[in-house]
Amino acid sequence: MDTRPAPRAPDRARPDGADPVRAGRPDGAGPDGAALRLRPPEHPLDPRVVRWWVLRGLCSAGLVLLVLLVAWWLWVPARPWLVGPVVLAALATVVRTTVEPRWRYAVHRWQTTPDAVYGLTGWVVREWRVAPLSRVQTVDAVRGPLEQLLGLATLRVTTASSNGALRIVGLDQRLADEVAEALTAVGERTPGDAT
Repeated sequence: MDTRPAPRAPDRARPDGADPVRAGRPDGAGPDGAALRLRPPEHPLDPRVVRWWVLRGLCSAGLVLLVLLVAWWLWVPARPWLVGPVVLAALATVVRTTVEPRWRYAVHRWQTTPDAVYGLTGWVVREWRVAPLSRVQTVDAVRGPLEQLLGLATLRVTTASSNGALRIVGLDQRLADEVAEALTAVGERTPGDAT
């Protein structure tokens, strides 16, 4: 029995004038997409996403640490128990700003095909998801304030799923717009009612 994977057509992960949605079908997929398989996506995120995750870590864990440090500085003689929370907040800030962003960048992947959108996320708990285009209801390119500052966007693919939207964070803004436009065009040509 031959266990080698079937060859696949090359993908386009960057906006170079080519269609960002793959021209070939995923392994074993029929024209209706019924045989889609969950497989690891191939494209890494934009490297600037590491800075975005570091800034988010500073805005959350770093803010908690700052509040605890001010409280400790003002009330340490009367509140010696604040030492424990300050140390825990400092450790959380270090993890959120040094370990988590690099780990997530090493794990997160994405890919689009004419039949589906694939996403791999997580840093402690990993989640692989596939969103068949016949089930896609909306495709959005979302940019928060920090993402705008770094030139990034989040691609949000909403499906008729109880798990909610598939989100691909850390894409270049232009690439996210192109992928959203291409997926919308493919979705309009895909039979089905997205329910």
